[in-house]
Amino acid sequence: MRLRPSLLLLGAALCGLTAPTYAQEAPPPDATEARDPAEATATPDQLYGGPPVPEVVDPTAEVDADQVIDFAADTLSYDEGADIVTASGNVILVRGGYRLRAQTVEYNRRSGVVEARGNVIVIDPGGNQAFGDRVELTESLRDGAIENILLVLQDGGRLAARSGKRVDGRSELDRAIYSPCDIDDSEGCPKKPVWQIKAVKIIHDPARERMTYRHAYFELFGIPVLYLPSLSHPVGGSGSAGGLLVPDIRLDRSLGLELKVPYYLSLAKNRDLTITPYLYTDANPMLGAEYRHLFGGGPARVGGLITKATRETTAGNDKNDVRGYFFANGRLQHSTAWRSTLGVRLTTDDTFLRRYDISRDDTLRNFYTLERFGGTSYLSIEGWAFQGLRADDRAGQQPIALPLVDFQWRPELDALGGRLEVRANTLAITRTDGQDTQRALAQVRWDAATYTPMGQRVTATAMFRADAYHTNDTDLSPFPIYSGKDGWSGRAIPVAALDAEWPFAGPAFGGMQTLTPRVQLVGSGKGDNSDIPNEDARAVDLDDLNLFSLNRFNGFDRWGGGARVTYGARWTLDRPNWRVELEGGQSYRFDKDSDLFPVGTGLSGNFSDFVGRSTLKIGSFVDVTHRFRVDKNGLEVRRNEIDATIGSRRTYATIGYVRLNRDIQLEDLQDREEARVGGRVAFARYWSLFGSAIVDLTGRGEDPLNLSDGYEPIRHRVGIAYEDECFELGVTWRRDYTQDRDFRAGNTFLIRLSLKNLGR
Repeated sequence: MRLRPSLLLLGAALCGLTAPTYAQEAPPPDATEARDPAEATATPDQLYGGPPVPEVVDPTAEVDADQVIDFAADTLSYDEGADIVTASGNVILVRGGYRLRAQTVEYNRRSGVVEARGNVIVIDPGGNQAFGDRVELTESLRDGAIENILLVLQDGGRLAARSGKRVDGRSELDRAIYSPCDIDDSEGCPKKPVWQIKAVKIIHDPARERMTYRHAYFELFGIPVLYLPSLSHPVGGSGSAGGLLVPDIRLDRSLGLELKVPYYLSLAKNRDLTITPYLYTDANPMLGAEYRHLFGGGPARVGGLITKATRETTAGNDKNDVRGYFFANGRLQHSTAWRSTLGVRLTTDDTFLRRYDISRDDTLRNFYTLERFGGTSYLSIEGWAFQGLRADDRAGQQPIALPLVDFQWRPELDALGGRLEVRANTLAITRTDGQDTQRALAQVRWDAATYTPMGQRVTATAMFRADAYHTNDTDLSPFPIYSGKDGWSGRAIPVAALDAEWPFAGPAFGGMQTLTPRVQLVGSGKGDNSDIPNEDARAVDLDDLNLFSLNRFNGFDRWGGGARVTYGARWTLDRPNWRVELEGGQSYRFDKDSDLFPVGTGLSGNFSDFVGRSTLKIGSFVDVTHRFRVDKNGLEVRRNEIDATIGSRRTYATIGYVRLNRDIQLEDLQDREEARVGGRVAFARYWSLFGSAIVDLTGRGEDPLNLSDGYEPIRHRVGIAYEDECFELGVTWRRDYTQDRDFRAGNTFLIRLSLKNLGR
C-alpha cells in the first residue's frame, strides 16, 4: 500500500527553505537520558518568524461562545455585504487557548467559519501543532478540516495525511502516516524515517492520550514488516493511558530464552499497575506485578514475582516448590513534622534473586522508620529485620532490631559561648536462636568555636555519656570476641577535646592555594569495653574520614578512650576549571591499651598509621580520588583505594581499585583486593560500545603482577547500542563466574529493542 503525502515528501518540500522546518535536530543520544519533549516542538516564531504569539492567561478554561478573537495581521479588510473579515500577512488568531497562524484568514461572521490559507499552523492548549495548506475551522479554533495536514505532537511524534478533520478535540486523519523519527538529515534534507506506521485512518485523541489505527502497516527502514488490521497505543507523557511497555529479550545460561512483556494499566492519575509475564524455554513461566500509588503525603509501591520451579537446597537436593519475591517501599509525609519511611524485601529462598537476575544482594533489609523533625529536635523510631541469603547464614542468628530509638535536641540558648546537644538512644536486638541485647544511653555535648586574632579556628568540646547494657544467651554467639557477658553492664565516658585549624592562603601556579594545618587534643575516660557486647561497631578501620573523630569506632558499642593528639594538614589548589586537594595525618595515644584496637586496624600501639586522601578534578572531564593508609612501622600500604572517572557524558571510562592489606582474621576486617573497570565509547552519531568488569585479586600473594595466582574474575559485560530520537537497539553479553547452588556461572545475552513513543 502506497500512501501520500508521506513524511519524506513533506521533508523534501521543506528542504532548502531559509525558514526552519518543524523537524528538530535530535540531541546526542544517551541511553541514560530521556529526550526532552519540549525540544521536539517548534514554536510558530521558530517556524516562520514574525511577531510573538500572544500568551493566554488560562489555556485550560472553558471556551466562551461570546469570547472575542484576539488577532494581529499586516492588513485587514471587511466585506460588509458578505459580512466577511479578511486578514492578510502574518496573521495570528488566539482564542480559548487555541492559536492559529497563516498568511491569509477569512472569518465569516454569519456562519462562524474561519478559513486560513498559506503556511497554516494551529496550536492547541496541549502544545500539539497542526500544519496545512488550507484549514477550515469553527470560530472557537477547536474543530475543523485541514488539507495536506502535518500534525506535530507535544511528545515529538508526527502525523502526516492527505486530509483530516478535528471534532471535539480528536484528530481524524485519512491515508496517514505516524512516526516520531526525524525526516531531515544534519543538512536539513530529507531522509527515510527509521520506522513509521502507515494506515488508512489514524485517530489521535489527546483527552485519552491514545493513537488508534485502522488497516495499518508497520515499516522498519522503509520495509513493510507487519500488517495490523487494528492497532492502538498511548501517546503523551502524563501516564494516564495504558498499554504494552518495552519488551526485553535475553538468552540466559540456565533459563534459556527469556521474553519479558510488561503491560501497563492506568487506574487513576495517581495510581497504576504493571503486570509482567516472563516466558522461558528452559524454565517454568513467572508472573510479576507492581502497583504504584501517589498519596497526598508521598509515593508508595508494592509488588512481587511468583513461579513454581525446582531449586537446589543446601543439602544438595532438588525441590520443586513455589518460589517468589515480595517488595514494598514508600515515604509518607504525615505533617510538616512527621514522616514515615518503609522498605520491605522478602524472598522464598536464598538463590531466587540471583537465578532470575533480579538482585545480587546477599542480605535483604526490612525496616520501618517514623521520624519527627522539630525546630531544635529530631526523633527517630525504627524497626529492622534481615534475611540472609548466603549458604552459611542461619535464620535464627539474624537480628531483629525493635525498637531502635534515637533522640537529639539542640536548645536555642547560649551555653558559655557554645551550643548544647542532648542525645538519647535505645536499642533492643532479638534473635530466635542467638544472643539478645538491650541498650540504653544518654549523652550531653557542648561545642564552642572561636577565631583568634591571628586567624586560627579553635573548637572546644566537652561531652559526657552514660551507657547501660543487658545481654543474655552470649554462649550462642558465633563470634565470642563480640559477645560480652550475660547480665547487666554499664560505663560512664567523660570527654574533653580541643581542635585548632590555621589556614594560610595565597596565589600559586596561576590559581589560589590554601594550606591548613590541624591539631586536635582529646582526653577521654577509657570506657571499659570488656563486658559490653558489640553489635554495631565491628568494622573498625582508621581512614581519613574518622581521623579527627572523637570516637574512631563507627557505632555506640565500642569506645576508643584515653588521651591522644592528632595532627594533619590539608592543601588545596584552585585554578579555573580544575582543583587539586591533598590531606593526611596521624595520631599519638599517650597510654597503650593492647586490647582496645585489634592489630592491623592502624590504631594499635602509641602511634597510628598514616592516612590520607588526594583528589583531582578537571572540570566535568576528570574526577580522581585516592585514599590510602600506610603502616607506621614498615611503611607498607595497608589501604590503597582509587576511584576515577574520565570522559564526557557519551564517552567515558570509570576505574576502581581497592586493596586492604590489614592481616586481621576477624569478621568484616579480612583482607581483600578488587579491581573494577567500565566505560562507554560513542562513535558515528548514534552508536556506542560499552562494557564493565569486576575482578577479585585477593589471592595473588605478594607479587602484584602475578595474575595467575588468585586472579578470579567475578563478572563482566560487553555490548553495543544504537539510539536515535525514535529507535533504540542494544545487544549485551554478560558472563558470571560465581555460582551458588542453582545459580550457575555462565553467559547471558540481552537484546533490547525500543520503538520510542510506541508504548511506554
